[in-house]
Amino acid sequence: MAYCDTCNRFFTSENSLQQHRETSSKHNRCDDCGREFPTYSSLQQHWANSPRHHYCQPCEEHFDDEDDLEAHDEAEHNLCTLCARFFDSRFALHEHRRQMHHYCVACDRFFQNENNLQHHLRSTLHVGATVPCPGKKCNKQFVSGAALLLHLESGKCPSRVTRDQVNRVAAKYDTNHVITNPARMIAYREGGSGSVPTWATQRAWNGCMYECFLCHREFRSLDALNQHLASPAHEAKMYRCPRGYSGCGTEFKTLSALCQHVESEMCNIRRFNGTVQDYLTDLTSKMKRLGI
Repeated sequence: MAYCDTCNRFFTSENSLQQHRETSSKHNRCDDCGREFPTYSSLQQHWANSPRHHYCQPCEEHFDDEDDLEAHDEAEHNLCTLCARFFDSRFALHEHRRQMHHYCVACDRFFQNENNLQHHLRSTLHVGATVPCPGKKCNKQFVSGAALLLHLESGKCPSRVTRDQVNRVAAKYDTNHVITNPARMIAYREGGSGSVPTWATQRAWNGCMYECFLCHREFRSLDALNQHLASPAHEAKMYRCPRGYSGCGTEFKTLSALCQHVESEMCNIRRFNGTVQDYLTDLTSKMKRLGI
C-alpha cells in the first residue's frame, strides 16, 4: 500500500497516491519538478522564479514557453520587453517607449535606430502624399521631394523625364555650386552633352555570365547588365552635402540621394540649417520648367 505522510493516509496504489497529491488542497506539489512546498504561495514563487516554468503569478496561468509568457505580460501587464520593466498603464508604457526607445506609438513598432524610425514616420503610413509629379500624363503624388526626384530619375514617369535631364536642371540652377561639384558637372552645363548612354551586347558574355566592362560585375542576363549600365552605378559623385551650410561633405551620384540624405537628418543639416532644405525644395519645383 502507498502512504501519504502529510495526510497520514494509506492508498491502495501508487497511482491513487499520486492522484491524491495532485488534487488535494493539503498538497502544494510541482509535478514537473517532483517537489512539495509548504504553502501554495511558495509553490507559486517556485513557478514564477524557476527557468523551467513560464508562469504568470497575477493571472495564475502557465504558458508553453518564455515567448508566450512575454507576449502575455506585454499585452496584459504593460511590460516593456526591452527593459524588462512593468508599468501601471498602457499610456505609461507607450510614453516610456517613446522617450527611451526608437518606437512608433501609433503603429506599436520598434525600430533599430533613430534614422529608421524617422524614415517610417515620413512614410505614407503617417504622411500624406502631397508632392505632385509635374510630368504630363502623370498623376502620381509623393511624400517627399526625394521620392519625387527618384521617380523622375528612374525614367518610369509617363513624361519620359530622365536622370540626365534632372542633372541638367541642377547644373543650370545651382550656379553657386552649393550642392554640386562644378568639376563633375561640366557635361551638364549649357552646351554639354550630358552623360553618354552605355549599353552592352551579346559580346559581354564571358562564357559563364554577362560581364560589365567597367567594374567586371557579372549578371545572369543581358537585360540585367544593361539595367546596371543605365543606373547611376558608374556616374561621378556630382552632388554633395555642403560643409558651408553645416553639412557633412558626403558626396552622392544622384540628386534624389542627396535630397534623401538631407531629409533623413542623418548629419543634422536639416535640423540646424533650413537653407539647404529650402534650396532643394526650390530646385525640385523647378523641375516643372523641363517642359514635361
